[in-house]
Amino acid sequence: MSTGRFGLRAGAEAGAADGVIAVGVAATLLATGMSERDATTSLDLLGYALLAAGGLALAARRRAPVAVLAVTGLCAVGYQAVGFDVPVVAYLFAVYAAVRAGHRTATVVASVAMLTALPLAALVSGPVDVGGALARSRDALELAWLVAAGAAGEALRQSERRAEEAERTREETALRRADEERLRIARELHDSLTHQISIIKVQSEVAVHVARRRGEKVPEALLAIQEAGRAATRELRATLEALRDDDTSPPPGLDDVPDLVARARLTGLAATLTIEGRRQDVPAAVGRTAYRIVQESLTNITRHAEAAATASVLIDCRPDSLTVRVDDDGAAAPAPAPATAPTPGVGLLGMRERVTALGGRLSAGPRGAAGGFTVHAELPVERAS
Repeated sequence: MSTGRFGLRAGAEAGAADGVIAVGVAATLLATGMSERDATTSLDLLGYALLAAGGLALAARRRAPVAVLAVTGLCAVGYQAVGFDVPVVAYLFAVYAAVRAGHRTATVVASVAMLTALPLAALVSGPVDVGGALARSRDALELAWLVAAGAAGEALRQSERRAEEAERTREETALRRADEERLRIARELHDSLTHQISIIKVQSEVAVHVARRRGEKVPEALLAIQEAGRAATRELRATLEALRDDDTSPPPGLDDVPDLVARARLTGLAATLTIEGRRQDVPAAVGRTAYRIVQESLTNITRHAEAAATASVLIDCRPDSLTVRVDDDGAAAPAPAPATAPTPGVGLLGMRERVTALGGRLSAGPRGAAGGFTVHAELPVERAS
């Protein structure tokens, strides 16, 4: 988003600069033309109009360089034909802009036509000999200035191409390093977590299997551990695959929140899920963040909330935002000592970082004397236009 705003601002500044240049060239041409005239005739008025039009056309030289090249050339031939022996400065600017934009063939063709038409225009302006007409045309448009304008445009064009190539190379290098870092993280996670989670999963399944073979009632806590191990294995596998390849195995999102709430019930927590508003597709990053907020909140309730029996998850879908709220009825925590500031846990810091990265807001804290804890997040949703 910030890049888009910068691009619009740079485009506006370039357009303003072109406008200033166009007005300045038009004023210079008019001043030069007026200095040659003592009286004003109908042809003089036409010449003044062509001088002004040729200069003002430069305001569009970035958007339509070939069209501006044609307009400034025709205006130059026109005011030469009505007797204004004024240098074709506007055309030189147009040559520079057209070559810079990459229209070299069109510039060469237009310039050859200009060099051919200007002597004829000088002949039309008055009964002078051919030598005098050619001399005046050389004064108006010297070949050296024409070549210099084209060379300047080509030099800047090549410089911009090299800069773009260098920027593209830097981006490719950064992407390659990011890919290498993702693979390294994936290997580290695989080596450090997969083994331990697999042991927890296997041990819990064995314990459940043995209890059932003996005809004993399987404790709810053991079933919750078994299901949590399976879920952790699935999520770790999805995370590793996402790290290895961004385009496959997308991480969990809003559609997976009901499974989170269902697994929380296996721990004995009376968890409910309410979805308000019209359920619409949201960006993957928003859905993933909402899932992680619910996951971390329910995990914190299970681990830390004292005597928490219920938990409610509310997801409010709005056209421009997604609200996630998780409440529990755990016992109110005792007030901290005056000199001690409450320290947020790592889970809350992680949630806040995710929400802030998306431009959203997160609040988390006790609900007051009645007890319980609330996590409330508002995530902006940008719809594709």
